[in-house]
Amino acid sequence: MSMNFAMPVAILLMVLAGASATAAQTLASPHPTVDPEVIARSDALADRFQQRLQTALRAAIAEQGLPGAVSVCSTLAPAIAAEESAASGARISRTAARSRNPAARVPRDVRKHYAALAAQPVEAGKPAVRVWRSGSGRSARITYLRAIPMMGQPCLSCHGPDIDPAVAARIAKLYPKDKATGFMPGELRGAMLVRWDAASIADGK
Repeated sequence: MSMNFAMPVAILLMVLAGASATAAQTLASPHPTVDPEVIARSDALADRFQQRLQTALRAAIAEQGLPGAVSVCSTLAPAIAAEESAASGARISRTAARSRNPAARVPRDVRKHYAALAAQPVEAGKPAVRVWRSGSGRSARITYLRAIPMMGQPCLSCHGPDIDPAVAARIAKLYPKDKATGFMPGELRGAMLVRWDAASIADGK
């Protein structure tokens, strides 16, 4: 039997991450096969992405109105994702079953976890999170998925059931295959997706 399979999964992940937590502490986490340090790093990364995008969108709405904010989001969101991915060593993106950009569709290996978030987008007053490990050795990967629940304004203005015609026209121009409208408050609009491979975990970027 190989070392990867003989060693308990929680201990292996602790070694890969360079963590100082004990096995008991790891097993006590909400996601027992993933080191809490990796989850904390993923939380921080998802927070930073969303904060940067929301700040930019608020500024765009103030300066250009909602149609202008749609244009800003179409270019800025991928740029922020690329910058945060490069800085962290992870791959961060947004994904959705009803996506605005077809490239953001839910990957096959994520679908059952996304469905769990759709059934309960909020847990204990916070966006629900699913974290899991796949593969082993150099093929090991940790995936972090955090719900983006549909909130009130300004989210409803671009993703809700009643969208201003000028905003709808801008969405149609930038996203001709858009499916990300008609959401009601409390529904799952999408999710933050963070992927770590074995090298990025071990490097502690």
